[in-house]
Amino acid sequence: MKIFIVHAHPEPQSFCSAMKDTAAETFQHLGHEVQVSDLHQMKWNPVASGNDFGVRSQPDYLVYALEQRESYKSGQLSPDIQAEIEKLKWCDLLIFNFPMYWFSVPAILKGWIDRVFVSGFCYGGKRFYDQGGLKGKKGLLAFTLGGREHMFGEDKIHGEMQTMLRPLLRGSMAYVGLTVLPPFIGWHVPYISNEDRQTLLKEYREYLTNLDQLDPLSFPSLDDFDEKMMPKIQR
Repeated sequence: MKIFIVHAHPEPQSFCSAMKDTAAETFQHLGHEVQVSDLHQMKWNPVASGNDFGVRSQPDYLVYALEQRESYKSGQLSPDIQAEIEKLKWCDLLIFNFPMYWFSVPAILKGWIDRVFVSGFCYGGKRFYDQGGLKGKKGLLAFTLGGREHMFGEDKIHGEMQTMLRPLLRGSMAYVGLTVLPPFIGWHVPYISNEDRQTLLKEYREYLTNLDQLDPLSFPSLDDFDEKMMPKIQR
């Protein structure tokens, strides 16, 4: 299997970075191939702009998704974007590894998604969800946060984690066709002991070793909708 890890933490000695290293080492030990994009180390530009395209089809008015589609087709995408797309094409499993910021991903990772999940390759027209451009590949989130597990859930102080992650799990990963596996969460990591951190890393290794036993999350199938994307009547 070929694994592509997109890592978004500014501190190489962080627990989040240790999770990235643990994943790479675990997969390599199992005989898999691994590539890592360490976004801070790469000084990744997270800002989507007209500079992402060598030639603009509409020079006077920027429609970003349209320019993505045309530049992907003509080979005119910015080299940094094209390099990440090649890693996407190569991989069987995509992992987003990050610290949760404000119930979401850090800006640098959001910018990676904005610029690399390009129209014309990852999605476009009716190529989304189970017909998306990354159909046949798997994806998962591996992230850390300061909150405790008991703070998340129905009627809990922060609400349900699945609701919080919906823009990522459904709006980004499932939308482009990835088979989305349940996330791995490093709870309360700024405040726990080193012993507890080592226990978490052990649990992460076990999680990664047994990915084939995980049930993917459920998202829409285009077979359940008509040509106008209206739900088909169940008979």
